[in-house]
Amino acid sequence: MTSTNRRFLLASLVCALLAGLLLLPGLSGSFIFDDESNIVRNPAVHLDRLDMESLYQVFFGLQPGGITRILPTLSFAFDHWRGDGLHPSVFKTTNLVIHALTTFALAWFFRTLLLATAIPPARAQLAALALALAWAAHPLQASSVLYVVQRMQTMCTLFLVLALLAYLRARLAQIEGRSGRTGWLLALLLGALALGCKEDAVLLPAYTLAMELTVLGFSAAQPELARALRRGYLLAVVAGAAAFLLVVVPHYWHWDAYPGREFSSWERLLTQGRILCMYMGQILLPLPRNMPFYYDWIEPSRGLLQPWTTLPSVLLVLALLGAAWRQRVRRPLFALGVFVFFSGHFITSNVLNLELAFEHRNHLPLIGALLAIGDLIAFAMQRFKAYSTPAIATCVLLLGFLAVASHARARLWGDPMALAQASTELAPRSARAWNSLAQMYLDRGGGHMPDNPYLGNAIDACEKGAVAAPYSISCLTNLLVYKTLQGSVDQNDWDRYLKRLQHVAMGPQNRQTMQTLINNVSHGVPLDEGGVLKAIEIVAQRGQLRSNEFAAVGYFILTETHQPDLAYPYFVRAVQTTTDPTFSKGLIEDLRKRGRPDWTSKLQTLEKP
Repeated sequence: MTSTNRRFLLASLVCALLAGLLLLPGLSGSFIFDDESNIVRNPAVHLDRLDMESLYQVFFGLQPGGITRILPTLSFAFDHWRGDGLHPSVFKTTNLVIHALTTFALAWFFRTLLLATAIPPARAQLAALALALAWAAHPLQASSVLYVVQRMQTMCTLFLVLALLAYLRARLAQIEGRSGRTGWLLALLLGALALGCKEDAVLLPAYTLAMELTVLGFSAAQPELARALRRGYLLAVVAGAAAFLLVVVPHYWHWDAYPGREFSSWERLLTQGRILCMYMGQILLPLPRNMPFYYDWIEPSRGLLQPWTTLPSVLLVLALLGAAWRQRVRRPLFALGVFVFFSGHFITSNVLNLELAFEHRNHLPLIGALLAIGDLIAFAMQRFKAYSTPAIATCVLLLGFLAVASHARARLWGDPMALAQASTELAPRSARAWNSLAQMYLDRGGGHMPDNPYLGNAIDACEKGAVAAPYSISCLTNLLVYKTLQGSVDQNDWDRYLKRLQHVAMGPQNRQTMQTLINNVSHGVPLDEGGVLKAIEIVAQRGQLRSNEFAAVGYFILTETHQPDLAYPYFVRAVQTTTDPTFSKGLIEDLRKRGRPDWTSKLQTLEKP
């Protein structure tokens, strides 16, 4: 290793260390939101013994993310084992290590990329370190790194950065006349590992194509290899476009609202213009107050001028893509950055039935955004003939600003109650934020207990959330539970709840109201039985329940209420909606064992052959 490489190795290690230290205050935070379903309530990752049988159970157990997220799932299991339980700080420490490793790898990727554009070595090294540190220190990273379950995204980014570095080095070797075979194979292996973290890794060819269109230019020392690269990528683009237009779009497209959503495919695409511009605003103006974490309050776009910001947002996105295409030769780094940013959002900003916005979706696209911004800053300094000392001082000030903002956000994430309170201030129309605050009060006072000293605070948070978020039923659901515990619930509370339940969009979060009521009754909360049964009926009519959900409702009514005969219609719908004959046979046999032969004989006539 040359002395230059040794110095850069040391400097990149320092950057990695700083990346971890900036977010260190967040280690004292708790599990939140999807951490609960993926980790806390997921017994498959509760690894207590490090043996083959236990690892087999983790690997082949039922996972919320599926097989494409098995590597993060295994790492959650290892964290549970090494921490001897569910200790958030143990899980978050692993996330910090991944963040530091990605920063280290990113510094080398940026250095290789900048050298490939003929930037002098000394400048390339400083710029690479600055870009890597800017990525690591951006306050958007706090929610990606300290939100434990997003290890799925951060691990994927780590392997993708390594894959891009391997690909870039392989291609530079081919430009110099060497084979580059090892780099190609390594890029494929790392891409496969990224795919084992999250399905976003399928975008790796889009990132390599972006490099070919800008920095690499499909060049090779051997003309036949250069032609093969052009033909190969052309065929891949044609095949990918055909698969997208003929398979993906028809499969996911909905002219009416998606199942469980309040927006159609067309409305989702229109809305993503605004979302992408919001992301760019958060990147350009990285103030913690612009990053509320919860985004369930965002209204979908209903037309190009509903709201009016929809059309300007779409035009801005198209203008940036057009500018990048025109500048791909003259300013390849700017063009590459734009292409990487929008490529990174191709899946989440498309026709798939996903929620509209999440901050962690910027984890990899932020690399592209900072590359484009960095190139524009370099261009401005050249244009105005800024000397090196003022230029370096400006970069140091910008990095310092990012570090201070990131550290402040990490401190907020390290205090669960402060984070919950801040979330309601930053996103006052977010039902999730108000429910999170209510849950924090409840946890502080010892949980679902009538004598919880913070029960009044939780009720107050739910009252405010119910008013602020009329699109959601969750705050009213929790309000019923908490006021029942307090002994202050009345018929007006139930009437208000049932009236809203009949009109809100029956998305995944609103459908959850039924399960929340069922769980609380099962755990001894004396909710009004008539109100609970009416709520179940409304959700069953509007919520497009699956056969197993109908069966679960039937069993609840049969075993937990004073009106067991009302369970029968739900068992009927369970049998009628299932496509699995063994499911219906098992259900019928179980009801026979429970002493319901009259039901079983009727249900047998409804079975599908």
